[in-house]
Amino acid sequence: MSDQSNKARRRSTSGLPRADETAGAGNPLGAAARRRSRVRAWPGAPSRGRSTAVRARAEILAIQQGVQRRKLFVWLLGAIVAVSMVVVLMGTVGLISETRSRPLTAAEQARYKQEEIARRWQAWPAAGVFPEEVRYLGLDSATQYARRVGIAPETKCAEAVDPPIGAVLDTHGCVTVLRATYLDETATFVITVGVAVLQDEDSRVSATEELTLDDRVGVLPVPFEGTVTERFGLEQRQRSGWVGAGPYVVFSTAGYADGRTRAAVPAEEILHSELWSTAKSIGNQIAYFLADPPNVPPCTQGNVC
Repeated sequence: MSDQSNKARRRSTSGLPRADETAGAGNPLGAAARRRSRVRAWPGAPSRGRSTAVRARAEILAIQQGVQRRKLFVWLLGAIVAVSMVVVLMGTVGLISETRSRPLTAAEQARYKQEEIARRWQAWPAAGVFPEEVRYLGLDSATQYARRVGIAPETKCAEAVDPPIGAVLDTHGCVTVLRATYLDETATFVITVGVAVLQDEDSRVSATEELTLDDRVGVLPVPFEGTVTERFGLEQRQRSGWVGAGPYVVFSTAGYADGRTRAAVPAEEILHSELWSTAKSIGNQIAYFLADPPNVPPCTQGNVC
C-alpha cells in the first residue's frame, strides 16, 4: 500500500492532475497560485512626464538642425559676398588701368589721324570744306586768291560726276559728293571743285587706281544763276582732273566765264592755258585742307599722361 502511494506521488510530479484527484486537492487550476506567472506584462502607455521630455528633446533637435542650416546659409552668403567683392575689385582695377591716362602708341596715333580726317566732311561747316577764299599761284608764281561763288547741295555720287567716274566711285563705296564753284581773281576762269567722300582711305586708293585720266570727264560743273558763273555748263568745261587725299577724291573742272566751249578753244591753248594751272591749284588747296594731319595729343586723356 505504501508502495502504491509512493508511485502515485511520483506520477503526480508531472504537474498533470490525476482523474481520481479532487479539484481542491490536486488541480492547480482550481487551487491557489503557488508560483509566479511566466506571462510577460504589456508595456503601459508613457506617462505625462515622459511625453513632455520626448517633445522637449525633439524641439532641441529641431533647434540644433535650424542652427546648423543657418550657419551653412551664413557661410554660403559670406562666400558669395566675398567672391562678388573680388570680382568688383578686379573690374575696378581693370577699369582704372584702361581709363588712366597713358602715352598713345604709334598705331593709336595713326588711327587718331585717320578718324579725324575722315569725319571732317561732316564735322566741319560747309565753309570749312570750301573756304570763302582759296590761295593759288598765278602768273610768275604770284600769290592770288580765288573767291567762292556758291556751294551746291550735297549730291549722290553718280549724279555729281560723269557716268564713267560715277561707276567707279559707286563700286568702291562712295558716300556722297560735295561741290562748290570758284572764280579766279581776274574773274576770267570758273572752277567747280567736287569732293567725293569714300568710306576710308583704302577704298579711295582702290577707286583712284581705276579712275580714267581723260581730262574731258570728271565732276559736273555747278553754275549759279545771276553770277558770272551762270554760263558754265558741260560744253564749257575745258579740262578736268582729280587728286586723292585721305578718304577723299577731290575733282576740279574749269572753263571760261564768258561761256566759251571746249570746241571753240584751240587744243594748244587748252593744254597750256593758265586756266588749268589755276584750277589744279585750287583743287589741291582744298584737298590739302581736308587731309592736313591734325595735331595728335600725346596721351589718351590729353597732354598729361
